Formats: sequence, C-alpha cells, structure tokens
Amino acid sequence: MSDEFELPVAKNALEQRVIDALRQIYDPEIPVNIYDLGLIYAIASHEESGQIDIDMTLTAPGCPVAQTFPGTVEGKVKEVEGVTDCVVELVWDPPWTQERMTLEVKLQLGLL
Repeated sequence: MSDEFELPVAKNALEQRVIDALRQIYDPEIPVNIYDLGLIYAIASHEESGQIDIDMTLTAPGCPVAQTFPGTVEGKVKEVEGVTDCVVELVWDPPWTQERMTLEVKLQLGLL
C-alpha cells in the first residue's frame, strides 16, 4: 500500500458531478476549494438511490468551522442533479497535511 495520497476519482457521472460541486466549496481559512485542498478522503455513490457518502477532514481538529462545515458540504452536494441524500463524516485519520494538496494548489499558494 502506498503512503502517497491520491484524490478520490469519480467512478461514474454522479460522482463527477459531486466532485464538480465540491470544487465550488472553499475552505474558510485558505482560499482553495476543499477537493483540490485534499480535504475529501472518500466519495461513495449509490446511483440507484442517489445516496452520497463522503469522508472528509479539516486542516486542523480545532478548526472553528468543525461543527458546521460538514453540514455546509452536505447541503451543497444535495443540490447536485441525481443526489437524493448526502452524509458527510468528519475523519481525522490520517491527519491532513500539505502533501494532500494538488500540484496546482501548491503553486497557487506559493509552496513550490
């Protein structure tokens, strides 16, 4: 098993629409969308029912939006065509690091 982080990849059209929606949600402290920032660990879709399950993290456990941000993400994903429900689980393992950001984000933030 590789230690290298990879963003979740869409397995179907519904998941691609969800990823597109996640790219419209920005971290409140870093001006980058939560998908490319590497905060989304897993996306599971149930195309027949329209259910989406997401595992995500935050940049730090003490993040001031820890209590409300998962609900914000759920609300945005529920707006996606074909989604009937969304459950976002906040996970802390593995912890988020800057290595989880896409190359484009690292360049945008001047980290390379």
